[in-house]
Amino acid sequence: MEATALKTLTFNIHHGVGIDGRLDLERVARTIEASEADVVGLQEVDRYFDARSDWADQPGWLAARLEMNHVFAANLDWDPPEPGKPRRQYGTLVLSRYPIVDSRNTLLPLRPGSEQRGLLETVVDIGGTPLRFADTHLSTIDDGERVEQVNAIVALLKDAPEATLLVGDLNATPTSTEIRTLTTHWTDTWPEKGFGFGFTSPVPIAITRIDYQLHSAQLVATAASVPLSLASDHLPVAATYSLG
Repeated sequence: MEATALKTLTFNIHHGVGIDGRLDLERVARTIEASEADVVGLQEVDRYFDARSDWADQPGWLAARLEMNHVFAANLDWDPPEPGKPRRQYGTLVLSRYPIVDSRNTLLPLRPGSEQRGLLETVVDIGGTPLRFADTHLSTIDDGERVEQVNAIVALLKDAPEATLLVGDLNATPTSTEIRTLTTHWTDTWPEKGFGFGFTSPVPIAITRIDYQLHSAQLVATAASVPLSLASDHLPVAATYSLG
């Protein structure tokens, strides 16, 4: 079977609010379009969540706008503001030009007073080759909770038979315990194929790299970049892989 060139993107979209404080999901869509990504992992996505995103169904809107398959995982799932209204949800979103044939969301370890996080796993059919594409957004609180979340992710993904790609806002720097743990199992794409520091946060003057793509040995990285965007308080990370 001939190898497939696969373009991917991870992006914390800050519920569509850019660094100018303006809600504009179209800017997010254009950023994704410009990357020409085949499979996308987004974080901080609202679904009927509140006024900050105009009570919009952001997963549904983005999927329709980009004409992509999608799976949304609600890590926050709250009662509606009034009876008969949709539930208020916030979480992660996978978009794919290829069929998504399976998915599951696993809630990650949570400490009191923190925000619930999750690991959204999808299996994407890339021309007959399965890809396990996992999307996550780890805790901002550095009290050991993130390490527990990483350990849970390792347990969930390490024995996956498929080519595996883990993406997301990990809220941890490359020298942290969390990233060192993950890179004992998967390869950090940026040092392989990126140029420069790869800083992703905060926009407009990014000074730290906390957004990642990490891949298994079945995927061969051929390119990586941090596209410029004003659509969020993070920059996206784009990569290209050879699969198959």
